[in-house]
Amino acid sequence: MSAPGDAGGAARGPMIVGLTGSIGMGKSTVAAMWRDLGVPVFDADAAVHALQGPGGALLGAIEQRFPGSTGPGGVDRAALGARVFADAAALADLERIVHPAVAAMQRAFLDEHEAADFVVLDIPLLFEKGGAAFVDRIVVVSADAAIQRARVLARPGMSEEKFAGILALQTPDAEKRARADHAIDTGVALAETRAQLVALTATLRTLSSARRASI
Repeated sequence: MSAPGDAGGAARGPMIVGLTGSIGMGKSTVAAMWRDLGVPVFDADAAVHALQGPGGALLGAIEQRFPGSTGPGGVDRAALGARVFADAAALADLERIVHPAVAAMQRAFLDEHEAADFVVLDIPLLFEKGGAAFVDRIVVVSADAAIQRARVLARPGMSEEKFAGILALQTPDAEKRARADHAIDTGVALAETRAQLVALTATLRTLSSARRASI
């Protein structure tokens, strides 16, 4: 199958929707809602967990580059995170190990769901890593900054310093909303968020049908 977003992919495959959002904005919740609605969703983070978990395909390469970072349970995420969090070169090395494997899993997912109206790629760093160029539509999840902050700081092991560091690496929420085709408000009741998503799903199916008809 052709790469997401190119002319060949448009002719044969589903419309590809990129789902993204900053930390604490409720992206995982929206992705789960979409699965409940029967929409195929590829979770990039879940793919990484599988590749780095017990028996994961990347354990050998990660251990070779970061000795002592893996064990019987897979990658020690806290230990590995501490080694790459403030080291750009180390982080780049880790990404060179992980990204090709995730890309291969994504291609397999797209092939599997080639007949779907549209599929969702759940990618946290869609804008930051250039993935926006390879999807047909972009959906961002967003909430008020105070809600985001409360959610994130309630997580185990989170601190003000760590939160600030993560935000510094992410495209600002306002810019994401400006660049996205659609936005889902997650700062409201779950039922209201789901209602937004149901309406958006109908819109995307209509766009997909028009797209196929134009080919």
